[in-house]
Amino acid sequence: MQVTETLSEGLKREYKVVVPAADLDSKVENRLLELSKTVKMKGFRPGKVPLSIIRRQYRSAVLGEVLESTVQSSSRQALSEQAVRPAMQPKIEIAAYDEGKDLEYTMGLELLPEIALGDFSEIELVRLTADVSDDDVEVALGRIAEAEKRFAKVDDPREAKLGDALSIDFEGRIDGEAIEGGAATDFELELGSGSFIPGFEDQLIGARAGEDKLVSVTFPEGYPQAKYAGKQAQFEVTVKELRERQPVAVDDDLAKRQGLDGVADLAALEKFVRERIEEDFAQASRARFKRSLLDHLAENYDFEVPVGMVDQEFGEIWAQIERDKERADASYQDLLGQSEEEARTEYRQIAERRVRLGLLLSEIGGQNGLTVERDDLSKAAMAAARQSPNPQQVLEFYGSNPNALERFRAPVYEDKVVSFLTEIAKVVEKKVAAEELFRDPDEDEAQAVAATGKKAASTGAAGKGGKSGKSKAKSGDSPPQPAAGAKGGKKKPAKSAAEGTAKTSASEKSIESSKSPKRTKVVKKKTKIKD
Repeated sequence: MQVTETLSEGLKREYKVVVPAADLDSKVENRLLELSKTVKMKGFRPGKVPLSIIRRQYRSAVLGEVLESTVQSSSRQALSEQAVRPAMQPKIEIAAYDEGKDLEYTMGLELLPEIALGDFSEIELVRLTADVSDDDVEVALGRIAEAEKRFAKVDDPREAKLGDALSIDFEGRIDGEAIEGGAATDFELELGSGSFIPGFEDQLIGARAGEDKLVSVTFPEGYPQAKYAGKQAQFEVTVKELRERQPVAVDDDLAKRQGLDGVADLAALEKFVRERIEEDFAQASRARFKRSLLDHLAENYDFEVPVGMVDQEFGEIWAQIERDKERADASYQDLLGQSEEEARTEYRQIAERRVRLGLLLSEIGGQNGLTVERDDLSKAAMAAARQSPNPQQVLEFYGSNPNALERFRAPVYEDKVVSFLTEIAKVVEKKVAAEELFRDPDEDEAQAVAATGKKAASTGAAGKGGKSGKSKAKSGDSPPQPAAGAKGGKKKPAKSAAEGTAKTSASEKSIESSKSPKRTKVVKKKTKIKD
């Protein structure tokens, strides 16, 4: 086999590989000989079919098999001989092959960059923390009570208003035909809840107990039952009872109604709520600290990254944006606050940053012997289950699908590297208010840039205003939403596709890509009235 480097440009490499025809012929003949020992053919005993017949019958299929296996084995050998680390799967193209002649193909790839690591003990970072106040707990308890909606019959014969509930019987029809599943009796409907199709609840505002109403609505175009989508319907509604919201006391009974293990009175509920808020504060603290660490690394490490990895990362981000755009039925300007061209430019920068950080974290972990064990993946699955409405179901899924745990490998590896750097770096703890702990650092950056711009404009600096105050989302984790009762602000949804950890981080990709090339194929119900 002959390997010739034909391109060496930055991280890009291309090689021409030539496999002698004699090697291919030898492999084909050996494979045909193997087949002759097992193939069954009418008129011959097993293993006694003449090789000439086997050759005539199976040579074409065997040749394709040999070509494929030869490309795989020879490409692995070529990479080993050249001592290169491919960033992604090499691209292989057959340049020339005719039976009886040499096999010639090209192999193009990008290399993982060589990264020189600095002294991480010189990193200085601030860890933001916040204490949970009694007010935080009180507000959270108030929200628990607010969420527990309880209604009582109104004896006063008044009209129904927004926020009231009605006990109703209803039956729906389209062109005189009953709607499947479009009828119910003694149904409690809260006006303003948005639980029915648009326009239904609005027409019951002002109704009185004992009244019959005819409600006309149009099913949404995207209604799950296609046969009803976009059609007009009439519902005969009997208002049987008017009910109004009752205040819910924050007391022992409220605590008992939550059905929480070990929570039998208000004191226990307060303790439970405080602990949950403390967990959320701690999570926000970790996220902000991780973000500051990643920002520091991004600012201090600048090296070339494989274009293919950036393309792939950007593709995943942009696909999510397109899905969000389609669901919202919105323009790029409405969804992102910028044109498509501006958004593509910004999110590609985000993708490049994410890839660079992933490669850097992979290099740090590799040089310091950090690994992800099966137990680490199981713990990550348990943590994910705790965030689910049905933890047991999630755990059963991972128990019956062990390979599904691999989805946690990249984020777990990333967290291990972050923890390793945290132990080395110089960290100072700073107490802040909950609002600051949960504030999006991108918003802080945008406000600072905007303030600088205003100051520059007021002094006529260079005859121009400051930089745009529009925030640029980064790849580091933005803080999570505050728990009930916390005072933090809201996270901007527009950049959600680019924030947080990618489904497959660059650190995981770099680890996988350093292995041998993968195999390369060589080519010659029921209708719902609720919305």
